[in-house]
Formats: sequence, C-alpha cells, structure tokens
Amino acid sequence: MAAAQQDIAHQLQLAAAGDQVAWNDLVDRFSPLLWSICRHFGLSSADAADAFQLTWLRLLENLDTIQDPARLPGWLGTTCRRECLGLLRPAKRVRPTDDDRLLDRLRGPSSSADQPVLIADRNARLWREFDRLDARCQRILRLLLIEPDGDRVSYELVASALDMPVGSLGPIRGRCLTRLRRLLDAEGISDALRDS
Repeated sequence: MAAAQQDIAHQLQLAAAGDQVAWNDLVDRFSPLLWSICRHFGLSSADAADAFQLTWLRLLENLDTIQDPARLPGWLGTTCRRECLGLLRPAKRVRPTDDDRLLDRLRGPSSSADQPVLIADRNARLWREFDRLDARCQRILRLLLIEPDGDRVSYELVASALDMPVGSLGPIRGRCLTRLRRLLDAEGISDALRDS
C-alpha cells in the first residue's frame, strides 16, 4: 500500500475514533476536489456550500463503513455529484414569468429548430465513444478534464486518488485523448465537434 493510501487509512481510523485533527486533515486534503465538482455543476454559492457540507456529512455518517481507503477520493466524488444533482432537481422546475425580455435572453440567439436535437445527438454519440475507452482513461479524463471547471484539480491530488506517479499523468492523458479522437474520427463526430 502506498504511503498516501496508508496515510488516508490512518486518518480514517482516527477520525472514526473521534480525532478532530484527523478529520480536519481529511477535509483539508479533499476539499479542492469537492469544490471543483460543485463548480462543475454550476450551483449557486449557497447550493455549492450545501453540497460540499452534505458530502462531508455523508462521510461522517459512513466513516466506519469505508473498507478501501484508497477509494476514498472516488467515494467522495461520487457522493458530491449525487448531492449536487439532488440540489439541481428542484431548481429545474418550471418558473413562470411575465417578462418576455427574460425569455428572449434565455432563448439566446435564434437558431434552427432542429439545432438542440442535433447537439443532443452529437453529445450522445460523443459519450458513447467515451464509454468505449478503458476504465483508466475514463477516470483520468474525468478527473483532469471533465469534472474540473475553472481551477484545475492538481495533478498531485489526481495522482494520489489514482495511486499513480504524477509524472505519468500527462503522457497517459495524451494517449487517452488520442484514443478518443480516433474513435470520434471513425464515427465522423470530430468534425461535428469542431463545427459547433
């Protein structure tokens, strides 16, 4: 077990036993990851803070059930995404308005009626090709490119989460993107992505 994994396992044990310092260390260590996920979902500041806090609450409730400390970053990420989605669902309800100018701004520039359908189809094909990548490439691309928004998650944090050397992330990321480009080229999707 790598030193980082042993450290996480030790901190989890101490936190489960009520050690506040160990808990604070876990929060300090993984907060950047959780904030990047919250930012990715475009939540308001208040909702992002709620999702962040709820994620830590879920960990506190499940401290003694974490069997593989090496998977803690993934567990936290999945839990945070679920909390963000839970906060977004009520926000997607219809909000009637009498202000036609607001509706015009929301509609954006006029486009053909089939544009949303074409974009949705293109995106669905893109995700199908992404799903054809091996699990390692999917994890690396999600952590480095898809989930972070604005500030990138540090390579050190991602390397620790994936238990791999920091120096290998860049080359592996490049190979994974090349594989995805080839899959997209084979399906004729990459030209559609460049045009949009």
